[in-house]
Amino acid sequence: MSLRQAIQYSLMVLLYLLLQLFFMRNMVLFNYAFCFIYIAGILILPTEISRMYLLFIGFGVGFTVDIFSNTFGMHAAATVLIAYLRPFLIQYQMESKGAERTEIGIRSQGIGAFLAYILPLILVHHAMLFLMEMNNFGMILHTLLRIAASALFTLIMIVLVELFSRR
Repeated sequence: MSLRQAIQYSLMVLLYLLLQLFFMRNMVLFNYAFCFIYIAGILILPTEISRMYLLFIGFGVGFTVDIFSNTFGMHAAATVLIAYLRPFLIQYQMESKGAERTEIGIRSQGIGAFLAYILPLILVHHAMLFLMEMNNFGMILHTLLRIAASALFTLIMIVLVELFSRR
């Protein structure tokens, strides 16, 4: 990766983080669907990035959201988890497709492959986040509804931003 690409991806991650902190933090639908668009910054990074850097970036982004949201490390833990699982999912998809190297994005992968890539990671992130937040098992249906609604809301927002980006 060249210096120019590294700067572009760094600015992209920063843009997603600022979008989350200033706009999406207050966007809640029916008190169930929360939008966590900042995880797109981790999901759309290039495939050749080192796993160690990916984990550090995931922790930094999640910890920054935690600082502004007063969530005591929950976002950092969930983001590090998807940063850890991301290379395994990419490797699985590349083996099933028979490709040596793949670019991440709707334009390069197609809508079906892109959704197959980001949806499991969004569900894992949201499940970890909301299950850590759950007080007791009596709230499991409420929590499952929040996971599903938030995952759908986040998925729609990531796809819309990806469709309108010039990347």
